[in-house]
Amino acid sequence: MRGDRLISILLMLQAQGQMTAKELAERLEVSERTIYRDMEALSGAGIPVVAERGINGGWSLLDDYQTTLTGLKESEIRALFVPLSEQLLDDLGLTRISEEARNKLIASLPSVYRQNAKDVWNRIYIDTRAWRHKKEKAASFEVLKDAIWKDQKLKIVYQRADGQTADRIVAPLGLVAKGSNWYLIASKENGEIRNYRASRIHSATPVRETFERPENFDIAHVWQSSTKEFIERLPTYEVRVKAAQAILPRLSFTNYFVRIIETNEVDQEGWIPVTLSFDTEEEAKRYILGFAEHIRIIEPKELHGKILNMAESIVAHYKS
Repeated sequence: MRGDRLISILLMLQAQGQMTAKELAERLEVSERTIYRDMEALSGAGIPVVAERGINGGWSLLDDYQTTLTGLKESEIRALFVPLSEQLLDDLGLTRISEEARNKLIASLPSVYRQNAKDVWNRIYIDTRAWRHKKEKAASFEVLKDAIWKDQKLKIVYQRADGQTADRIVAPLGLVAKGSNWYLIASKENGEIRNYRASRIHSATPVRETFERPENFDIAHVWQSSTKEFIERLPTYEVRVKAAQAILPRLSFTNYFVRIIETNEVDQEGWIPVTLSFDTEEEAKRYILGFAEHIRIIEPKELHGKILNMAESIVAHYKS
């Protein structure tokens, strides 16, 4: 609608200071001729838009035509303008809306703080994607979002961890982004609140029934409690080793595969006693074998023989 576009032009000019007709047209996805007509409309409404000709020219507002957002400290402004994840905003369909809201906030700031707010975007950038992680596809993500805002129950087909699928009726309470993956927080028909990985929801169909959200429901508290329980249930396999001093930085760097529980002082032989934690014994064997003679196993003693067998099997494989 034209009214929305005129407001967007006003806010962008307040935020950016000066923009060309071409820049405005590209941002608003209209023609430059439309921008010129919009400028005439703004001027006719008493908005002091000014056109500067030349290479460095463009459209701007008179300096005194500004709204102010008072009472904010500089540190609070920085916190307010820390950029959000572009990927997550795109998933939620909020990229353009977020940009418009940001422009409104910038336009409302006192001029002395306006540049500082813009500068935050050039100093901090949030990227939630893993280096080699393929983005998961959630087939019914739009349906999930819509049902959350409407408090509408859903019939979902969900793939369990064992690969089997199950139908269930749920009341969708919210969405949580963990890294680049989304999880649906929903209550079952018996009132139990569960987490469902969005990419495992094969289909989601609205049912003709709404629901009342649980009183005092706190999605952050529910998620934090759930993840704490999940982590506590994860299997652990601890190994005590002696590590060569040269590889200690590498042990710390590869913490995706191993967690360092404890590091002690260098012993008389120049080795560093370290306690490592893995999810499984198999992970521990493969990881330790990769460091060859730079790691000595202390406990569990039986792991020494198992790694030796693995090494012999590898040698035999490449000799065949």
